[in-house]
Amino acid sequence: MHSLLDLSPALTWEDAFLSGNGEVGIMVYGGPREERVVVDHHRFVLPNGTRDRRPPATAHLLAEIRSLLLAGRPVEAQALAAGGRSLEWTQPFHPGWELVISRPAVAGEYRRTTDFTTGEVTTGPGESHRAFVSRADSVVVQRLTGDVTLRLTGDLPGRPETVRYETAAGEQDGQVFLRIRGTYPPEGRGASGFEGLTLVRPRGGTVAVEGDTVTVTGASEVLLLTKVARHEESGTAPLEAAELRDLAAPGYDGLLRRHVARHRPLYERVTLDLGATSDERARPVGELAGAALVERLFHAGRYLLLSSGGILPPRLTGLWLGEWGAAWSGDFTTDANLNLQMSGVNIGAMPELIDGYANLIRGQIDHWRTNAREVYGVRGILAPSRTDGENGHLFHLNADWPWTMWLAGADWLLYPLVEHAETTGEPIPELEEWLAECRLFWEDFLAGTDGSVVPSFSPEAGPGGGPFACVNATMDVAAARHALGDSPTSKRLPPYKIDERGALAEWIADVEPYEDHRHVSHLYPVWPLHEINPDDTPELAAAAREALLLRGDENLSAHGSLHRALAAARLKDGELAWVNVRKILDNGMFFDSLMSSHNPGREVYNADAAITLPGVFLELLVYSRPGIVELLPALPSAFEQGRVRGVRCRGRVTVEELTWGDGVRARLTSPVDQIVTVIHRASGLHREVELPAGKSVEIA
Repeated sequence: MHSLLDLSPALTWEDAFLSGNGEVGIMVYGGPREERVVVDHHRFVLPNGTRDRRPPATAHLLAEIRSLLLAGRPVEAQALAAGGRSLEWTQPFHPGWELVISRPAVAGEYRRTTDFTTGEVTTGPGESHRAFVSRADSVVVQRLTGDVTLRLTGDLPGRPETVRYETAAGEQDGQVFLRIRGTYPPEGRGASGFEGLTLVRPRGGTVAVEGDTVTVTGASEVLLLTKVARHEESGTAPLEAAELRDLAAPGYDGLLRRHVARHRPLYERVTLDLGATSDERARPVGELAGAALVERLFHAGRYLLLSSGGILPPRLTGLWLGEWGAAWSGDFTTDANLNLQMSGVNIGAMPELIDGYANLIRGQIDHWRTNAREVYGVRGILAPSRTDGENGHLFHLNADWPWTMWLAGADWLLYPLVEHAETTGEPIPELEEWLAECRLFWEDFLAGTDGSVVPSFSPEAGPGGGPFACVNATMDVAAARHALGDSPTSKRLPPYKIDERGALAEWIADVEPYEDHRHVSHLYPVWPLHEINPDDTPELAAAAREALLLRGDENLSAHGSLHRALAAARLKDGELAWVNVRKILDNGMFFDSLMSSHNPGREVYNADAAITLPGVFLELLVYSRPGIVELLPALPSAFEQGRVRGVRCRGRVTVEELTWGDGVRARLTSPVDQIVTVIHRASGLHREVELPAGKSVEIA
């Protein structure tokens, strides 16, 4: 359940097996004669002149923009709000370089594996190549056996000619090193380049250095340690060799033990068993099916989430990329994708990953304040629809894409931090301040109005499929209501609308619906919020379910299907959720590493499906909010039997174990004394349960 096996080499980087420590990632692919290891870093972004781009200063135009929208003239309103801007993209994420490992003919059966519990990738006959990225020591660690020739190259597909690489091999104080340094073109302020330094330490044998190549023959093994750096300014001093020499002392196995001591406890906190047999689980990745495949996708998703979340949360590609020119700049797309990928962090017992998510916001919260001030002349914070991790200003917009009008972003992006506080009882220090600023934005924005949200935008659709600018997009109204809480301003907001079809309307204004779209932004009150639910708001919950049924699939983008699955789980409809999961499972959405694609047919390397699926599965099995734990709220018939362990609940309860199939049994624990309501709808269970601090309580 906790590893991948493939008996064939990966012929392309997309099928590479993956490792990462949340900052540096590697992709191992190629065959027994020539292997390649792509080295990536979370902060490798190519300067393109937008690092300092600011939002349009359009606050003085707000009254005119509002008048145009209320008069039914959205095209003119969008043009005015764009301030003459053309659409600019964030600094694109890019790969670093490749280590090329060449060998003579090697006998034996080829196999490659990824061990989720250790983060280790092995390849070749007899595990002739073992590799991982250390959480403890912040280096790439590799062990090779047999005769090898090693070189570094920056010539990856799509590399801009203006990005230069210098490679070298050499000896220093009796040690052999490979070095690579990449230099960016000067495109406004930004990083100047990046660098990698690899220590080559054989045990026995002979070493020959020729040009930028190292050849090792006759060694019992070769240890490789690689340090990765990003340079902010040109002329930055090169990486020093001394640190790598010192790190090499414990050897491969010692370094692996140090890493596993940090990695394994995080990974193993939550497990899922759906009753697959040991024979079914032992199959190579391309032959996995049924329960064994679902189990493996769950655990692979947790592994990829853990491996790509650290100094920052996962990008659109997680942490990995093997060629230049990433779709959508490989950035953090914040109107849907990022929060979907974070869906399994809090309930999946990975609170450590919230640090990277908070770092993303912390590093640009001043930009959010500038957005609110410059675009609308108000206090508080206004978040962008995308960021490269450095610039949080709202500049990705034009007359066709009015992203300044998406007002829900700050509330939406702060919600995972709210959920973190609910699951752990330990909010990040700035959370209350940021939430107060979010409230302040809405107080100022709605001051002097009748409570209508104008302008507004429902990502990424427009009424009737037309212009996006609108009045009272449901997502924006939901965000305002959530941010404002029980305040007088909140009471002036319009109520949600159920249209003539019985569906929750995407726009509260009287406009034509548009259903052939992948986004379901108007279901924000259902997921991740808990505002619309079958118990407290049954009529709205039924309307939300109807909205899910009416929505088309557009191009079957992974994030659209899984967003719907999360909403369906909240509406207690496990079969509808599973229908949307099947769109992922049945349409060729996974590479051999179980990293996913954005669209069917393995088109566009993208982490949305892979990293979001664990959150979806957990929502099917446990629903929670403070004071409530519901067991199997949306169990699909495909999950006939099973066991899940370690689920964290909002309200500081942990489901230590939940089993079903031959009856339903659960074991709950809490770090504090509390009484919670435990629900299992199918059996009629609905009772208050006392949880003494630190003691497990059985529920049957």
